[in-house]
Amino acid sequence: MQSGFNAYAAAAKSAQSTVSPRELEANLLMKAATRLQIVAEDWQNRASELDEVLTYNRRLWTLLVSAVIAEDNPLPVGIKTNIISLANFVFNHTFRISADPQPQRLEVLVSINRDIAAGLRGR
Repeated sequence: MQSGFNAYAAAAKSAQSTVSPRELEANLLMKAATRLQIVAEDWQNRASELDEVLTYNRRLWTLLVSAVIAEDNPLPVGIKTNIISLANFVFNHTFRISADPQPQRLEVLVSINRDIAAGLRGR
């Protein structure tokens, strides 16, 4: 987990001067969505990458939850609760995919990541 945090921190630091934290989070969610979609669309050749992309997505969501529950996070409690509930769904769905891998099951994670990224970008 520390390496995932270090990668997130490095990306945040390098993008600080040009990208807002919300935009960085949106970019990382889109990256995860794209990786998940690539595996789903080319399942025959990329199924072996499933664990790696699920781990990346789970770590990203773990970091997002950590940011949401931070004491200095200014989000309203209702939004924090919704994000935490969504993260719980993501974690549980990821576990179900790991237990019974099927490419179509990745679609919901792709959609969630894209929708949250769009919201972060104000779209």
